[in-house]
Amino acid sequence: MLIDFFYALRAARLPVSVREYLTLLQALQSGLVGPANPDACSLDDFYYLARTTLVKDESLFDPFDRAFAAHFKGVQAVAGEGARAIPADWLRQELQRLLSDEQKANAPKLDWDELMRTLQQRLAEQTERHAGGSKWIGTGGTSPFGHGGHNPQGIRIGGPGGQRSAFKVWEQRLWRDYDDSAPLGPRHLKLALRRLRKFARQGSALELDLPDTIRATAANAGWLELRQVPERHNLVKVLLLLDVGGSMDEHVHQVEALFAAAKAEFKHLEIYYFHNCVYDFVWKHNQRRHSERTATLDLLHTYHRDYKLIFVGDATMSPYEILQPGGSVEYANAETGADWLQRLAHHYPRHAWINPQPAGLWPYQRSIELIQQILGQRMYPLTLRGLEEATRVLSK
Repeated sequence: MLIDFFYALRAARLPVSVREYLTLLQALQSGLVGPANPDACSLDDFYYLARTTLVKDESLFDPFDRAFAAHFKGVQAVAGEGARAIPADWLRQELQRLLSDEQKANAPKLDWDELMRTLQQRLAEQTERHAGGSKWIGTGGTSPFGHGGHNPQGIRIGGPGGQRSAFKVWEQRLWRDYDDSAPLGPRHLKLALRRLRKFARQGSALELDLPDTIRATAANAGWLELRQVPERHNLVKVLLLLDVGGSMDEHVHQVEALFAAAKAEFKHLEIYYFHNCVYDFVWKHNQRRHSERTATLDLLHTYHRDYKLIFVGDATMSPYEILQPGGSVEYANAETGADWLQRLAHHYPRHAWINPQPAGLWPYQRSIELIQQILGQRMYPLTLRGLEEATRVLSK
């Protein structure tokens, strides 16, 4: 009975397999949600069960929500291409209007299909904020669109719930922050960087090996025989070079979040700073960058080529800073920044440049184009999708 739902998910480019679809059917027949009769299962229960069995990655929660809503509710993307976003000003609630019992009783009541058609029509027609009415998107009143008023079966848009009677769940899109082109938070960064981890067991045997313990106990006629293995440690080694100062000041919060996520995920992490482009020295502490410098050649001699090299910077500078000796804005460098970047890229074959600047601005910066050419187009935006592409290259 759910074969059309399966095809709808595949049409939405979700990687759902036949085995996972059969697992969903088996879970329904086993009564894991609601009564044993699948027909009596609520749509909310089925939604969570389907998401658990069919979705393998949190970044797919948002497209799953949209596909689920479109299939079971006939919901099309009202805020999709060609439609306007609802201005935040329309949803600002300045006062709580007191409605009479007669006004509440006369609140417009629409079925689901009519509700969605009317919402699309309002989005096309409405040009300003409204409050206290029965028709437009806004606050207060008895309109089925908005919040802060009274309607027994409307669509709550923004703001807290009051009557707890609005159509909801999928349209809320609780997992929207996992959109792979959205700005990243700390959890997203950890999720993306975790793809780089490579575990191996080293050291003393301190961790219980449960499967081997069960096998050994069974082979020993039921007498308990504990088996242990060494703890698993992340063996990935990362050399992180961070651009600081100047145009990077506007990206400081994003880079700080990436820095914190990297420190939490990698045991073998070495961090150095540079300004605009890497030249013949880097430093570990910005307060002592003039007195405690590390020669870039020493990085090549100290850290083996099995390290994964990650540059983080907006790559926004004068092209002369990359192409000319003495082009640095701080001192007269003997060799060009391009020479040092090529040297680092050659020594560390697994390298990538993470750019917090939105990718749409890259074509307008000659310096970004130059660095992309030097690093073999291994520059990625600081988004979930960009980090996934970078970690895929770094893992090869």
